Amino acid sequence: MTLIKSISGIRGTIGGKVDQGLTPVDAVKFAAAYGTWIKEHHSGKNVKVVIGRDARISGPMISDLVISTLIGLGIDVIDLGLSTTPTVEVAVPLEGAQGGIILTASHNPKQWNALKLLNEKGEFISGADGEAVLTIASEERFDFAEVDELGKVTKDDSYMQKHIDAILALPLVDINAIKAADFSIVVDAVNSSGGIFVPALLKALGVTKTTEMYCEPTGHFPHNPEPLPEHLTDLSDKIKEMGADMGITVDPDVDRLALVCEDGSMFGEEYTLVAVADYVLTHNPGATVSNLSSTRALRIA
Repeated sequence: MTLIKSISGIRGTIGGKVDQGLTPVDAVKFAAAYGTWIKEHHSGKNVKVVIGRDARISGPMISDLVISTLIGLGIDVIDLGLSTTPTVEVAVPLEGAQGGIILTASHNPKQWNALKLLNEKGEFISGADGEAVLTIASEERFDFAEVDELGKVTKDDSYMQKHIDAILALPLVDINAIKAADFSIVVDAVNSSGGIFVPALLKALGVTKTTEMYCEPTGHFPHNPEPLPEHLTDLSDKIKEMGADMGITVDPDVDRLALVCEDGSMFGEEYTLVAVADYVLTHNPGATVSNLSSTRALRIA
């Protein structure tokens, strides 16, 4: 069993002994540390945190533990249920929340889960803030609320549509051009929340010919969920079989996207980012900003 504590959150394999895997005790402890940190940074406010998760088998259990812990600290929770990492990031500022937690282990296999932590801007917390959360957890510096001060939970399943509406409203998204192209697209969502979100987005963009592969959000990943060429042979074969124009695949929390060409070859995540940057810069010249793990090809995009 594995448990990894870092400034960006906590992730590990489900089960095992406390502090050696992502057990219920570890989930509660780290959620309490994050909640305590949020309260310390927003003293005097009615603190609110947005929660969303991917479709991992352990997701409902971890979500219940985290939500109950935050309520116990007197924090109100907006529960998006099955969601995506970008959607939770969008929801935090729209809700005027003080933070957010995404329950996902990203591209890791199904036995993994994690708590990914956001600040009030919907951004991942900084290194210094992450260190502060780790210190609170190690010291168990928690002060839970009395019964009349417990937080409350509000379930909100509207954010998929709100996120899609925000995408459609972007000035460089040409819905008419997409409709006119009459694309045929195959989607592989590894049986996670992308199976709900990606087809819905394509439909909103006017794509009527969509073939769904592994789009049931069961959490039983049919292949390694990291979107690498060696894991996408089924998608490649289906594109060629259907005579589709392209394929789209995402990881379990939909913060990574890879495109596959009409001949089944991989377009690649790095080229995708460069192609998008090239399109945007054609219309809006200026600087680009990316993280250090992105492709260096952006420097000449």
